[in-house]
Amino acid sequence: MTTKTTPMATDFPDATWVKSSYSGENGQCIEAADVRPSHTGIAVRDSKNPAGPALLVHGGAFSTFVTAVAAGTL
Repeated sequence: MTTKTTPMATDFPDATWVKSSYSGENGQCIEAADVRPSHTGIAVRDSKNPAGPALLVHGGAFSTFVTAVAAGTL
């Protein structure tokens, strides 16, 4: 049986985390980092918990998501 573990933001020590310029002052933000050189995609974390869990998303899926948000279709 294979046990899956949730990646943590600290698993990406060389990541440069970026917060959207649209993020407000309310602290309800996410940050993303391109970790494709060492992993399989884009890591996403909660800005309020920078050492907490990270979601690892395939680069193509993340690009599709960002495009849909920018177009207002999501």
